[in-house]
Amino acid sequence: MKRRLLVKGLLGGLGGVAALGLQGCASQQIEQYANEKPALDLRTYFNGVIDAYGVFTDRSGAVVKRFSVVMQCQWNGAQGVLDEDFVYSDGTVQKRIWRLTQLPDGRYTGVADDVVGTAQGRAMGNAFNWQYTLRLPVDGSVYEVQFDDWMYLMNEQVMLNKATMSKFGVRLGEVTLSFNKRKP
Repeated sequence: MKRRLLVKGLLGGLGGVAALGLQGCASQQIEQYANEKPALDLRTYFNGVIDAYGVFTDRSGAVVKRFSVVMQCQWNGAQGVLDEDFVYSDGTVQKRIWRLTQLPDGRYTGVADDVVGTAQGRAMGNAFNWQYTLRLPVDGSVYEVQFDDWMYLMNEQVMLNKATMSKFGVRLGEVTLSFNKRKP
């Protein structure tokens, strides 16, 4: 409960400080992964069933929530659907359905019901960077938080994912996941 109040307090009370223009340090760029192998093809990796396991950590690095996800993924040409079923350590469940579009130059867009606007992403080498604003429910309120999501293909079955969650440019925590693609 304390952690929920801390997250709620951070989400609700950042307006004044963040409005002063707090910015994070220079972030990594997708181009630095251009020569990394194995090359990530989202249409190949996110096709079939994927199991994912993750944690949400707060600003101090403490684990606030654990979760698992089963993803049913399929593509039809340049259009993909990632149907995600989440189960959290506290017993709550959630569904998110991403609808992705592949564009030229390794770029992708995506929409989901709890995403504000359109997510923008780009794949290069073994990496994929995905940025979006998510409507996050916390203790009866819904907050819009930004995600800077990085995925790294390790081999044809395993991909690691680290996402930074922020509000008004202030880092709130991180989500770390391991994706494991089921063999057909």
